[in-house]
Amino acid sequence: MLVALTARDKPNSLAIRMEPRPAHVAYLKATPAVQMAGPLLSDAGEMCGSLIVLDVETMAEAEAFAAGDPYAKAGLFESVTLDAWNRVIG
Repeated sequence: MLVALTARDKPNSLAIRMEPRPAHVAYLKATPAVQMAGPLLSDAGEMCGSLIVLDVETMAEAEAFAAGDPYAKAGLFESVTLDAWNRVIG
């Protein structure tokens, strides 16, 4: 099943985002579950969140992935949502 993970950063947390960024990117690349991933951008073009599409067997697997993200462990996110997603195009 495909799951869209949408995470919003806490306000004014770009510095918190940058420190664990290499570990976060390595975490994404380490699993075949990640189908697409990239930062959300503010109106000013600054990173302010994440969008990750996962291909997992269960929602519990997506929850475990989200909890293990180095960004989550660093306390970067104000909110994280996981939604089952249906690919129509692409």
